[in-house]
Amino acid sequence: MPSAVPSTAPVTPMADEKKSQLPPDTKDGAVMAAAPAVSSLDTSNGSHTIDKTAQSGGPATSTETSIPAVKDTNPTVQPIVNAHTHDDLVNPPDFQGEVQTNNDLPAIETLRKIETYTVLDSDGKSHTFKSLYAGHNSPRRVLIIFIRHFFCGNCQEYLRTLSASITPDALLQLPVSTFIAVIGCGSHELINTYIQETGCPFPVYADPTRRLYTELGMVRTLALGSRPAYMQGKSLAHTVVSGVVQGLKQVKSGLVLKMGDQRQVGGEFLFEPASLTLDTPITTPLSEEEKKLEPIGGDGKADNDEDPKVEEKRVTWCHRMRTTRDHAEMPELMEVLGLDGKGAPIKDKKRWEKALKMRKGTGLSMASQMSRLSIDTTHTNHGTSNGVSSGEAKA
Repeated sequence: MPSAVPSTAPVTPMADEKKSQLPPDTKDGAVMAAAPAVSSLDTSNGSHTIDKTAQSGGPATSTETSIPAVKDTNPTVQPIVNAHTHDDLVNPPDFQGEVQTNNDLPAIETLRKIETYTVLDSDGKSHTFKSLYAGHNSPRRVLIIFIRHFFCGNCQEYLRTLSASITPDALLQLPVSTFIAVIGCGSHELINTYIQETGCPFPVYADPTRRLYTELGMVRTLALGSRPAYMQGKSLAHTVVSGVVQGLKQVKSGLVLKMGDQRQVGGEFLFEPASLTLDTPITTPLSEEEKKLEPIGGDGKADNDEDPKVEEKRVTWCHRMRTTRDHAEMPELMEVLGLDGKGAPIKDKKRWEKALKMRKGTGLSMASQMSRLSIDTTHTNHGTSNGVSSGEAKA
């Protein structure tokens, strides 16, 4: 029997044995630790947190030190990461700066795509989006304001300021029928409470699916931005507490969690005749002299939208919010609508001066044409009045 010859080579059987005992989800002696870490991603607040225990793999042992770590090559991990982080690649983490968006006017193709999308009124009745700005019972010009969720104190202050600065009576004085509609992203069951809270004289609708927000390019963020003039000096604490109180009032009704997406921000879109002509089309049932602005939406039936006699509309001016309190200021809205004045000044002169100078939106509305029409009408009436006076004097 041959004698044992001592070996000088390094002892490796133990390492090979441990390698053979590794779980089936390992490759070349590497532990796949990335998958558990990805599963602990938390995007509820726009940030990613990783379970430290899963990441570290627990206390280090001699076995772990003998296993070299290599890059994870599992092809199923990357799509999961992309699915969770896609939204935050578009929008920055909460409260950090403004989101990247633009004020490009929506394309005609986009408007045709969303015209049959539905919104809900306070009774839960559905209306096509197009019926809000086009149809036999709709004004020729409609400004649609998209707000955030129904408990947002910032948007509520905006509508309070809007209601005090732009009234339905003021819109009736314009040479072209003009009106305003408001859309929120929460449940329609909160609309009546919202109207009572803000005193808004204009119709309010709900788009709980947020499809209109998405298609029209509005984004999601919790960034605050600078305090605007329309806040009327209200502090952040005031608006937050106001929203919380309103939410607590809805606990019994079960609507406390139906206010809408808290990260969704809105914007303003002005729909006007595609022809940009001031002449009232013959197909309009009510003449400009007999116009009476009623709640927008008609009967909500899509067949009215398909009527070829309905005047075609397009967006001539728009603004998309970049922060949670970035609505267009009153002076800009009044200018776009063709109203006289700048709105009620606020005590903070610095913010008011900024509101007077800043223009957030993009586009060219019919306001300039309406202004010229008003001047021409004034001159004509003045000349007629002088002629009548001269004739009476000669008589």
